[in-house]
Amino acid sequence: MAGDQTRGQLWHGRFAGSPSEALQALSDSFPFDCRMYREDIAGSRAHVRMLTDVGLLHPAERDEVLAALDTVEQELSTGTFVRASSDEDIHTAVERRVTELAPAGAKMHTGRSRNDQVATDVRLWTRGALDDVSDLVARLARTIADRAVEAGDAHLPGYTHMQQAQPVALAHHLLAHGWALLRDLERLADARRRVDVSPLGAGALAGSSLPLDPVITADHLGFAAVFDNSLDAVSDRDFVAEVLFDLALLGVHLSRIGEEMVLWSTQEFGFVELDDAFSTGSSMMPQKKNPDIAELARGKAGRLIGHLTGLLTTLKGLPLTYNKDLQEDKEPLFDAVDTVRFTLVALEGMLSTIGFRTDRMAAAAASPYAAATDLAEWLVARGMPFRDAHSVVGELVRRSLGGEGSLADLVTGDTRLGSEAAALLKPGISVTRRTTRGGGAPAAVVDQLSRFKQRLDHAVGGPDQSEPGHGRTGAR
Repeated sequence: MAGDQTRGQLWHGRFAGSPSEALQALSDSFPFDCRMYREDIAGSRAHVRMLTDVGLLHPAERDEVLAALDTVEQELSTGTFVRASSDEDIHTAVERRVTELAPAGAKMHTGRSRNDQVATDVRLWTRGALDDVSDLVARLARTIADRAVEAGDAHLPGYTHMQQAQPVALAHHLLAHGWALLRDLERLADARRRVDVSPLGAGALAGSSLPLDPVITADHLGFAAVFDNSLDAVSDRDFVAEVLFDLALLGVHLSRIGEEMVLWSTQEFGFVELDDAFSTGSSMMPQKKNPDIAELARGKAGRLIGHLTGLLTTLKGLPLTYNKDLQEDKEPLFDAVDTVRFTLVALEGMLSTIGFRTDRMAAAAASPYAAATDLAEWLVARGMPFRDAHSVVGELVRRSLGGEGSLADLVTGDTRLGSEAAALLKPGISVTRRTTRGGGAPAAVVDQLSRFKQRLDHAVGGPDQSEPGHGRTGAR
């Protein structure tokens, strides 16, 4: 009978016929959402315990269902789980198998919808993923701090518009990337607070007439807060979009590191030497040593930005509450997390093993023109308005580049400057002079490095680790 063909579907009582193959193929999310099986089973355990606490399930039934959930988790973790053709997602698969193992499994979904169930699973999975990514970001930030310490007084040209500007300590340059990563850590922690809200108990969209207690399930799952509006609870994917933004911006920061390593490893720059384990060769040109990891870090940013853009486009036109469109939240989220994880691990390995050619850096920073601002500030310190000083030095630079003499000779012969000012043009002098807070001189970097490590230690402390239930919102 047609009704028998639909028996495996969660809505079989309403339909006399089975879904078409095209519908099943389009709706099938099991291949990607099966990675949330642990979160789905954890949510079911919490829900079943809550049902028992409020008197909707007998303790013996609870134990029967919990034992069945343990079996299903074991099957999924060992790869022995057998998927049925009716299992369109991980939620139906788990419930179907639990019901096969335990008659009381039919009560497991009491007061629950896949709408609040999937929202709970995604939040649980995302919470764990944010912790993992944050650990990797912190590891990369620590590697950058370590390399900054190793750099000592080494210096190189700083750049604006990809033109040599003023020399800075190598440690200062490395820490500029480190501070961006610290902001990423803080954003991820901030997003985690908004992820850490339990939607379980919202039902399909309107709550339940049964005496459910969402705070109990939130306690069991370690959520810091409980939803306040059932419509919002099942339809909200702001947290996914926010996490995708945070990962995309993190990817942009990793891309910028990658871009510099690509440039610095060229023969033209020659600032770094890549470790063999973190570079590749050419199938045709024996001399090549390619910065593939740096290039991939740069390339993956486009993928991450695309995931964010795609989800925002999906969300922009959805009326309340749940719509099947929301199934499109998981694949970009999963891929973005995976992409960032792999990139962070590879980039950290590359940076921890890279060799800095500090001799080449110092030689590139030795141009006397890089000290032009120092000359102007020397005049300012002696009472000349900065715009006038800028003009004086600019004219001397123009004359030197025009072939009238070396900049040092022209400065020495200028009555407004002289030999004392010309001494500022000697290699290695200019970089020592920018000692203001956050400046590029090695002496200033010592203080900056201390602040960086303190802030990193604070950032990796993570979100508030209060006991489950503390600070929770939502009435019983």
